[in-house]
Amino acid sequence: MSHLLTDTGIIAGRYIRQTLASRLGVLFGLLQPLLFLVFFGPLLRDIDLGGAGDSWQTLVPGLLVQLGLFSSAFAGFTLLIEKQHGVVERLRVTPVSRLALLLGRLVRDVLQLFAQSLLLVLVGVAFGLRTPVVGVAIGFVLVGVLAASLAALSYALAMRVTSPQEFAPVINSLNLPAVLLSGILLPMALAPDWLDAVSHFVPFRYVVDAVRDAFLGHYGGTLALGALVALALAAVSLGLGTQVFRKAGA
Repeated sequence: MSHLLTDTGIIAGRYIRQTLASRLGVLFGLLQPLLFLVFFGPLLRDIDLGGAGDSWQTLVPGLLVQLGLFSSAFAGFTLLIEKQHGVVERLRVTPVSRLALLLGRLVRDVLQLFAQSLLLVLVGVAFGLRTPVVGVAIGFVLVGVLAASLAALSYALAMRVTSPQEFAPVINSLNLPAVLLSGILLPMALAPDWLDAVSHFVPFRYVVDAVRDAFLGHYGGTLALGALVALALAAVSLGLGTQVFRKAGA
């Protein structure tokens, strides 16, 4: 275990330094949710969204999940670039743990997401968001677990394909229905009954609902269900990602 933790710290440090060296990439990754917040949020201020909170308590949690979805789903692009430049081949001959090569990347991804999420919430507060600090912290944890799950799947897919032309269509085909059916921008309570029923088969919906409840200060059954779904998805995704990395000798 100590060997795994040490290797994970080394790999995470390597990718954190890379991220800090490209601050523009971090900011542009946050650009889309910020644009939704600034240009779309004010349109919802006086609209009944079918929830217990105001428009900001509905929109900002959804945008946090959207940020986690998009940043993590496309995380595998960095691995594809490393494969093309021979970085993965060089890592294969090192004694570092294969699991640490995955976990180190995930640590960087989650820390980057936390930094972006904090900035998004601060901008939301400037626009009128009012939410308990404990609720924000719980929301960050849920989104972090979800992001780690999706990033693990993204890296696993990147290990299986050989080019961005194979990778991008798969991610786009999965991301679009996930965004539309999870109620990220607007609650699914506003949808027709049949669409609301279909959305219950999308696990991200439960995480979105849980984060919204946390931002409202409601720490009951909805939050517990969302946490269970996030943890279950994490267990499956990390298990699959670990298996792929070990088999590939990455």
